[in-house]
Amino acid sequence: MGTITKALELLDHFTKARSEIGLGDFVRLTGRDKATVHRHLTELEQNGFLEQDAISRAYRLGPALLRLTAVREAAFPVRRLLRPIVTELAEDIGELAHASLLQGDMLSSVFHFDPLRHGTQVSFDAAEMLPLHATSSGLAVLAFSGAEMTDRVLGQTLPAMTDKTITDPDVLRDLLEEVRGTGISQLDSAFDTEVTSQGAPLFGLHGRVIGALSVAVPRVRATPRMMAHITPRLRAAAHAATQSLGGRYPDFIATNGPARVPSRAEQ
Repeated sequence: MGTITKALELLDHFTKARSEIGLGDFVRLTGRDKATVHRHLTELEQNGFLEQDAISRAYRLGPALLRLTAVREAAFPVRRLLRPIVTELAEDIGELAHASLLQGDMLSSVFHFDPLRHGTQVSFDAAEMLPLHATSSGLAVLAFSGAEMTDRVLGQTLPAMTDKTITDPDVLRDLLEEVRGTGISQLDSAFDTEVTSQGAPLFGLHGRVIGALSVAVPRVRATPRMMAHITPRLRAAAHAATQSLGGRYPDFIATNGPARVPSRAEQ
């Protein structure tokens, strides 16, 4: 891992619940020596990616990120293009929907919306990176990413996020093959024990997968009828989102067919 990567990786530890992090906490979170972490934090602060509270001495995300976000959105208005599609999907279904884009071998959330029609909602942290093997969004992306990426991701040690996370590479390969046949992935309690979700891939230029659109439902409402109701709407929204982003769905992806829930034995 290069010096720049080590420094930038510190930014991934910020979440909505952990918006400020002290030096000692960074050392604990990264497992690196204090002097190295402090040097990286100082460089990030000097370049505006972090700022340090004068009283607590804790670090928070800096103004440079706001500037770069504005530049990115002006040049490539992904959030502006996806916002109405994600919102319409969530309103139509009555559940939380979110779009995410590939960032290395993880997914980074771009926009999410929950119409808040029920007393029980899915807890969604927009700052949390999503693993490809344990989320429906991730499976939707991994299924269409090509052999090189699939081999790299499944060749790593796959952490179990819950006791129902699928970590067996052979089982995952079988599941990915089925996702390729339907264009829709579905997982139950694999990332959050209380959530069932469906995902559909998003494609960019030349049919290259770039992210996913997903609907997350509390398990208490995730009946077979409910999930079947979601599938065609999610598929249509993913096609619309892909087109809006200037991409195209590959011709070989099925335009209909059910999503599949892994059996308990497989999970």
